[in-house]
Amino acid sequence: MYMDDYKRWMEADLEDAALKSELESISGNEEEIKERFAVALKFGTAGLRGILGAGSNRMNIYVVRQATQGLANWVKTQSGSQLVAISYDSRINSDVFAKTAACVLAANGIRVRIYDALMPVPALSFATRYYEANAGIMITASHNPAKYNGYKAYGPDGCQMTDEAANVVYAEIQKTDILDGAKTISFEEGMKAGLIEYVGEDCIEALYAAIKARSVRPGICKSAGLKLVYSPLNGSGLVPVTRILKDIGIDDITIVPEQQYPDGNFPTCPYPNPEIFEALRLGLELAEKTGADLMLATDPDADRVGIAIKCPDGTYELVSGNEVGVLLLDYICAGRIENGTMPKNAVAVKSIVSTRLADAVAKDYGVEMRNVLTGFKWIGDQIARLEAVGEEDRFLFGFEESYGYLAGPYVRDKDAVIGSMLICEMAAYYRSIGSSIKQRLEEIYAKYGRYLNKVDSFEFPGLSGMDKMTGIMEQLRKNPPAEIGGYAVTKVTDYQKPEETGLPAANILVYALEGGAEVIVRPSGTEPKIKTYFTTLGKDLKEAQAQKDALSEALKPMLA
Repeated sequence: MYMDDYKRWMEADLEDAALKSELESISGNEEEIKERFAVALKFGTAGLRGILGAGSNRMNIYVVRQATQGLANWVKTQSGSQLVAISYDSRINSDVFAKTAACVLAANGIRVRIYDALMPVPALSFATRYYEANAGIMITASHNPAKYNGYKAYGPDGCQMTDEAANVVYAEIQKTDILDGAKTISFEEGMKAGLIEYVGEDCIEALYAAIKARSVRPGICKSAGLKLVYSPLNGSGLVPVTRILKDIGIDDITIVPEQQYPDGNFPTCPYPNPEIFEALRLGLELAEKTGADLMLATDPDADRVGIAIKCPDGTYELVSGNEVGVLLLDYICAGRIENGTMPKNAVAVKSIVSTRLADAVAKDYGVEMRNVLTGFKWIGDQIARLEAVGEEDRFLFGFEESYGYLAGPYVRDKDAVIGSMLICEMAAYYRSIGSSIKQRLEEIYAKYGRYLNKVDSFEFPGLSGMDKMTGIMEQLRKNPPAEIGGYAVTKVTDYQKPEETGLPAANILVYALEGGAEVIVRPSGTEPKIKTYFTTLGKDLKEAQAQKDALSEALKPMLA
């Protein structure tokens, strides 16, 4: 079957010469042919994500056309504007794939609003809502290595597509021939017909205004004299992040020169991911050289931001996503109460794999903390539920441990632009009262206990990777461990049983351990990885770390 598909692609008049030469280069190599044609990239709620190249199991213009035809078929069954918003980041071919999608939609009589330059995930979510579109498309592979790209689909609320809609789109994709099943016209034809238009300046300015409206202490940065080092990691954050920071009064911003401009090859790091040290190394070196107060880095699609803070001894410390989430929650709650802007019955939302320290902080401020499945769409879903009863203003803050934050209901995905703004505002405020982010974090730990949250990943590459992951999860369900690392398991929560959790079914196992620690095992939805999340609680960091190490070692053979 896959050899037949390969032969058909070889005989086709492919528009992309690079795809043709790639196919010629693997002639006679069955393993390479199988890798590209044995399966197709599956469209799910996270859209598509794969390695760039030729074949149904790769990201290329034919896969993008096929996916967009499937999406177009779904849009045509919906009422409303018959419009789709499109944005893209700095990855290789992101602009090409964005325009390819626009051409398919226009050929189907669906109007398109596309950004005329790369813009981040929150800008796509905002435009989808602003134009009351039926759907949105973001071309990105988030923080994957350079050889990947992807296609994220959004619903009319600016949130990632629901399971139901994604299933319909996937069924339509399967009915569409990959090489010639999609309708398409040229981009110029689409523009001439008025079907393709660029996103207007009004929409972009409205996004910036919505972000600045969520400031907790407006004007605090103007007199703070903050020195900042910022890295967009060669992605889409440069323009929106620097624009917002300058608007709120931060002028001393040094951009990491090697990571300043868009470059889909990400030449300075293997993963353009603010979670990993290698991506932040150049920024940290520059912070030390310039004596910056703070170092920020956003990922390629600028929906996540990582930070390093200057310590009293002049060294720099990376702050985890969980810690920043707790710090921001604490800062927003305290500031809003102080200013009298705290909404009645305020709601915060976090993913179940994020730190339980946030639950304790929220409770202290009288804020309801809702715990949802991993994936920011579930945080977006909680905002939508509030919006449905006219109470979206109750939504205060949402976060995931992987550096994703959102304050306010103006978009439905994580936003590194507002994250950057609030982190700087928080730093400015603590400086104004003779404190610091570091000092505030230590005060939080002193009050609630030393929580430690760590994540380990186990990779399962290749075609058999997914099967191995499935087998491991089945084993854990059949033979649940009675203890992990010498700590008795007091409770197992299986999120595949919604009747027990009250949440949609998900492939997640949670082990509560004696003494209050917790281990979560979850296969990634977008990468061939099983992730393990550890929460340990000690009288100090050393004790919490020792427990994490013992649990981590004990899990390794179970996940081998």
